[in-house]
Amino acid sequence: MNVGDLKAEFDHDAWFTAAGTFVAYGLILVAMTLLLFGVPYLLFWLL
Repeated sequence: MNVGDLKAEFDHDAWFTAAGTFVAYGLILVAMTLLLFGVPYLLFWLL
């Protein structure tokens, strides 16, 4: 199996949708972590 076969196997819109979903969930988790833990920590540190 070469790279061309792998590209042809995973060249479908469903794979791009799945990858986009995982990336979006990751970004949401990072943003929520920063808001829920980073902001209170910074406020506590500044006061």
